[in-house]
Amino acid sequence: MPASPARVSVVIATRNRGPELLGTLARLRALPEPPPVVVVDNGSSDGTAEMVRADHPGPGVRVVGLRRNRGGAARTVGARLVDSPYVAFSDDDSWWAPGALERAVGLLDRHPRLAVLAARVLVGPEERLDPVCAEMAGSPLGRAGDLPGPSVLGFIACGAVVRRSAFLEVGGFDVRLGVGGEEELLSVDLAAGGWGLAYAEEVVAHHHPSPSRDPSGRRRVQMRNALWSAWLRRPLGGAARQTAHLTALAMHQRGASSGLLLAMFGLPWVLRERRTIPKELEAALRILTE
Repeated sequence: MPASPARVSVVIATRNRGPELLGTLARLRALPEPPPVVVVDNGSSDGTAEMVRADHPGPGVRVVGLRRNRGGAARTVGARLVDSPYVAFSDDDSWWAPGALERAVGLLDRHPRLAVLAARVLVGPEERLDPVCAEMAGSPLGRAGDLPGPSVLGFIACGAVVRRSAFLEVGGFDVRLGVGGEEELLSVDLAAGGWGLAYAEEVVAHHHPSPSRDPSGRRRVQMRNALWSAWLRRPLGGAARQTAHLTALAMHQRGASSGLLLAMFGLPWVLRERRTIPKELEAALRILTE
């Protein structure tokens, strides 16, 4: 089934990367079946929204400007604005390969429990397989009979297609997590709700990481979010084991150790909103950690 405005839309969250975003939009609009695109601008100061409106004045690209940076939660804003049953996420430095969205629509149509289709992400001009995709392809969780690929409990946001109803049912991305590991909490909440997440290597996205990224800062946020996710959802034993595991990792990753301190600042709201997941889901998370 071809991707069409009635079946899948692309949502892009962006901030201060206008020129890169224009390149991504050009690639998406050049697809054989160009999907409608919603760009959610996270309070850019470089005129990103104006650039997009000038370069894509037609109805195929809609720009929504936010007054403040909502991080990954800007994708949730975009998902609420479309009326297609499926939403494909891109970043301002990533895009979908020809035929990818059509394949994703077909898989989601045939597997009604599938909430997140995690695509194969190829990085850079040399098209290296993202290491996270290699891990998902070899997932120790096996493959459920009603899913199109290995079961996963995480994904790469810029290479994922979601079932809009399931995504919004659990609230989408939490604004407090920003950008960097925000996928984990959403994955756990979807799985706790009975939804499936699966890796599908036949669906391909391209990612050319922006040179303006801050790897050290991103690791700091990822560490914070991993700890928050553990204490928000896992039983005390699981949360404690994950904390010990992450603390050991932080000692070997530049910038990650300061994420431990950041996580402590959020402890009051984390404990206040704590909700323990089912035992079967905790067992699956333990398998992944081990």
